[in-house]
Amino acid sequence: MSTSVGQAPTAPNVPFLDVLDPAFDFGAPEVVAAQAESWYATSPIGLLVLRYEQANDLLRDRRLDHNGKRYLETNGIFDGPIYDWFVPMIVNHEGEDHRRLRRLTSKAFTARTVESLRPFIREQAEQLAEGLASAETCEFVEDFGSRLPLTVMCRLLGVPPEDFDVFGAWTRDIGLVFSLASGGDVVARVEAAVRGLNDYADFLIEEKSARPTDDLSSALVAAYHADDGRVSRDELRNLLVTLVFGAQDNTRYQLANAMVVFAEHPGQWTLLGRRPELAAQAVEEVMRWLPSAGTIYRFAAEDFDYEGLHIARETFLTMCVSIAQRDPRAHKNAGRFDITAVRDNPPLQFGAGPHHCLGAALARVEIGEALPILAARLGPPSVAGPIAWQGPLGIQGPDTLPLRFG
Repeated sequence: MSTSVGQAPTAPNVPFLDVLDPAFDFGAPEVVAAQAESWYATSPIGLLVLRYEQANDLLRDRRLDHNGKRYLETNGIFDGPIYDWFVPMIVNHEGEDHRRLRRLTSKAFTARTVESLRPFIREQAEQLAEGLASAETCEFVEDFGSRLPLTVMCRLLGVPPEDFDVFGAWTRDIGLVFSLASGGDVVARVEAAVRGLNDYADFLIEEKSARPTDDLSSALVAAYHADDGRVSRDELRNLLVTLVFGAQDNTRYQLANAMVVFAEHPGQWTLLGRRPELAAQAVEEVMRWLPSAGTIYRFAAEDFDYEGLHIARETFLTMCVSIAQRDPRAHKNAGRFDITAVRDNPPLQFGAGPHHCLGAALARVEIGEALPILAARLGPPSVAGPIAWQGPLGIQGPDTLPLRFG
């Protein structure tokens, strides 16, 4: 017999997890126990998918979609700048519309583009690491975690250095769109970021149309002009803003998350410093252990049955990436952080299928260049004060992270 789950499910004999409790933690024993008991749990916001196999499966299931309109309206946003940016965003398109927009970005945001940034990323990471080495304590997010991806993103887009600070403030706040349920000033911050980035994208389009240079903005604008009107000016602006949103915020938090993880596993840090060839595996293991995209949402686009559960149309599903990636059914020794391990299953935080994150390769390159440089130059990190966390819904990681390096 199937159980029906709606927007506020009350299915019997299924774990309930209050993800809106300010003290909630996906790493808590109650969540581990819920995962052992069931592949899903109920919550105040809908269905929580706790196990890797089901999360990976459902991320690829075409009966689910992003439904950005529904997501915003569920969080009380029915119009305004956030609505006008988020609803038409590329991830909220399916089928031919999605492929049409994806083709434009893939013409400009190529593997060659990402690889060409490696020397610049390495140079910036080395300079920033020197700054950390000269300080007794540091605020890692401000001194490294934010600065490296921001500098790389500005280089990629062709943003001049004098605009870095204001551009950085917008890129930090726009990622809060996936944390709207947290309340507070989140909506106001996202709205201001969208306004600012929209205006800046318009400036970039005009500037790169008139004076193209060797950067992603120029390549996107050139592809747009050569596309015979298949992509509109508004869609081009939206793509530029979305690329900023996708490629900056997750990397910033993932770098900070990596430091938290290595502070808890100093022997692994020392090992990476001695064996920089483990960098790629270290990146994958850090993303598995403490991902910056701790949750990914979807809506049911239709009624369907899945593993004995009837899921009604418009049910809100949250793929609980942070706990799913520690699922012992998916990984051998899943409860152990080990940068020498070769894992059988990839991380979930970049999504799957047609909507796999465009910025995944860039994030891996940035983190993969940064971690061995830091580990070779600095002793193991230790937390030197209180951490201000962003999460657990949406983007997850420290907003502030005081560190001391051994």
